[in-house]
Amino acid sequence: ILVEHFWWGSVFLVNLPAMGLLLVLGPVLLPESKNPSPGPFDWPSVPLSLAAVLPVIYGLKEIPSEGWHPRYVVPVAVGLLFAALFTHRQRTHATPLVPPALLKGRGFGPALVLNLVASLAMMGSAVFTTQYLQSVLGKSPLSAALWSLLPSVFIGVAGPLTARLVRRGADRGYVVAGGFAAMAGGFALLALLGTDSLWLVLTGAGVLACGMVAIMSQLTDLAMSGAPVERAGTASSLLETGAEFGGALGMAVLGSIGTAVYRHRMPGTAPAGARETLGGALATVTRLPGEAGQSLLAAARQAFTTGMRDAALAGAVLLVLAAVGAAVTLRKTEG
Repeated sequence: ILVEHFWWGSVFLVNLPAMGLLLVLGPVLLPESKNPSPGPFDWPSVPLSLAAVLPVIYGLKEIPSEGWHPRYVVPVAVGLLFAALFTHRQRTHATPLVPPALLKGRGFGPALVLNLVASLAMMGSAVFTTQYLQSVLGKSPLSAALWSLLPSVFIGVAGPLTARLVRRGADRGYVVAGGFAAMAGGFALLALLGTDSLWLVLTGAGVLACGMVAIMSQLTDLAMSGAPVERAGTASSLLETGAEFGGALGMAVLGSIGTAVYRHRMPGTAPAGARETLGGALATVTRLPGEAGQSLLAAARQAFTTGMRDAALAGAVLLVLAAVGAAVTLRKTEG
């Protein structure tokens, strides 16, 4: 509704009432948890962690749309350098911000990696499905948002079903592996898309979300229940950071595949802007006369859909590997 009637930046205002309510009720309703013997706080690790995370996420989020320009590649390299410095400090400091022992806890490391992969897949799919609904099917922001509510029906079933399976003694590793298999199935459905496949894209997105719920509920429970109470904040922060990295990687890796295929599929005679992105093609179409504009629009939509299908196939392969990894590393792991 906000994008439909106001400027795009207004969407960020949606969170303000919820966050205001959290700030008021949090201190009253949430129990405090403190480390009984924390030692001196590792202040230098804070800027080191920021210097490691922010440049990498910035670069990875810009590279898919802007290309491998030094302006975006250099920040990634700088971030990785600071990540190495941060890692060295955590291994050598007496009271590190991220204790190595936490990462070595049974199940925590695999949960962290699998959490990153699941976020990669979810964000990598979302960057395509949202564009598909609006730019390929031609729906308005509000109409696309309303159609996007339908996959939540799948989510409402997945959560309780996953919880029931675990309560009845299903192995956590197999449940998470099943979630990854479901996400792979969602990508497989997206790989079948044409330029007019509304119900197929919604079904694929729903199956993806269904698998994501099964995965995240179990990985979060595994990571948090396995962490010492005094390190709950650290464990939660690591999961969130992994999700952010995964989302950035999803847009970078899968987005780059889709962009490369799009540019390869677009006719060489198309205007330069139209050959770069689907958004550029839509902007160009408004300046072309009737039949020429419609021909360019059809070519751009077909090229984007082909790129989306190829990226979905790559995502499906990755998720199948993640399913195998989950079954092996999390099998008989107790939360």
